[in-house]
Amino acid sequence: MLISNIAILENPSAGKGRSGHLSAWLEQQLQAKNIACSIFKKEWPASFEGFSDIWIIGGDGTINYFINHYPNCTLPLALFKGGTGDDLAWKLYGDISNQEQFQLVLKSEPKYVDAGKFNDTLFINCLGVGFDGAVLESMGAIRFIGGHFGYLIEVVKNMFSFKEHLFTITANGEQWTEKFLLVMVNNSSRAGGGFFVAPHAKLNDAKLDMVLCKKLPVLKRLRYLPIIEKGKHLHLPFIIYRLGEKFSIQCDAVVPLQIDGELLFAKDLEVEVLPNKFLFRY
Repeated sequence: MLISNIAILENPSAGKGRSGHLSAWLEQQLQAKNIACSIFKKEWPASFEGFSDIWIIGGDGTINYFINHYPNCTLPLALFKGGTGDDLAWKLYGDISNQEQFQLVLKSEPKYVDAGKFNDTLFINCLGVGFDGAVLESMGAIRFIGGHFGYLIEVVKNMFSFKEHLFTITANGEQWTEKFLLVMVNNSSRAGGGFFVAPHAKLNDAKLDMVLCKKLPVLKRLRYLPIIEKGKHLHLPFIIYRLGEKFSIQCDAVVPLQIDGELLFAKDLEVEVLPNKFLFRY
């Protein structure tokens, strides 16, 4: 699929304004290659008719906004890091520079990537219920400091105060009814700007990775935090890990949750994978 005319979507509020500099740089690079492009900032178009590709500048929240506003998009996408955590962009492109990613995207053929859906809302990186949502709800340091360090500060703070909720969770014919510290359903392997919650997760396997952490006292929470951060936790006796296509999550109360770093609230969630939902150049 030939790249001929690119819609560059910028999120001015993402990543402390980095997206504006990056969109101008991308425009300059494309002009040098005689590739047409249009930059959209605060207002994105209703339709992308006439464009061959869409390049999005922002973080996980920005791509979440895109997929929920353009759920039927069939054009090839690229995601350039411009957010706080950039977990999906890391999964797609690793730790390469903007110049290296620019060259990679130009020469890459589009490949399908799965998405997830809970109730009527799409996600593409991860869904976290309970503790993960509580961390985001108290997100001051996440936005002010930014990135993994800001998220880590909020995680540690919540380790001391968070009270687990009672869940009933169903997956693959199994059911658990107990209190859980962590309830995560991942399409990608990383969350929170660097926590490898689901280290084996793949973007194109038509499966979602569910990771549950049972109730833990504060000292154990602190002890195992670095292990979970590195993705070395799936064998631990208080961790439940399953691959699946559909999950049912019911909680004893309305709780905060995060989808791709965006805060929502819910009590009952029906979660499913949407195989081959979007095209990405990576």
